[in-house]
Amino acid sequence: MLRYNLSAVFLLLAAFLVQQFVPAFTGLSHARILIVHLVFLCAAVSVATPTMLLLAFIGGILWDAHCSLAPMIADPEVYTQPTESLRFGYSILLFAAMGFLMQGLNPLFRAGKWQFSALLTGVATFLYLAADYSLISFVRGNFVISRSILRLTGYTSLLTMLFSPIVFWLLYRLAKLFDHSLYPEAEKPKRRAY
Repeated sequence: MLRYNLSAVFLLLAAFLVQQFVPAFTGLSHARILIVHLVFLCAAVSVATPTMLLLAFIGGILWDAHCSLAPMIADPEVYTQPTESLRFGYSILLFAAMGFLMQGLNPLFRAGKWQFSALLTGVATFLYLAADYSLISFVRGNFVISRSILRLTGYTSLLTMLFSPIVFWLLYRLAKLFDHSLYPEAEKPKRRAY
């Protein structure tokens, strides 16, 4: 179990590297596949709550570091007014909330019904993006919901959800490699009713 949990942490770290090379789909309102969020969501349903919280901490800290580097290296002559943003570390709470949402389907996942978890990755991604946009808009004092924002959020969630079977397959292979059972209830022999 420890080796599988460590492999989930390393998979999340690898997702940050891969995220750097994922392009935006200009035909779909510049939507992106959020590889980091996808790996976190898929791993969150397959691990215990303490490991999920560790993944949320790592994912939130690194995501905030990833997103906050751009304003720090911006040219001060071009960007004379600093943009208000949220405090560093707020993504930890958003990642943890998504993780607890995924943990709600843990009994179904443990029974071998990963399809519900795959659908929930899209819902959780949409809720994450909506909460992130709402918090940033609240801090900036300008809350506007436009069709382009809704399309961007919807397409990003849909694209991310479509790639969830690949991540679940990868987690299954890692679990098999480390002799860890992801579906213990599905592997139990069924009782016969007399």
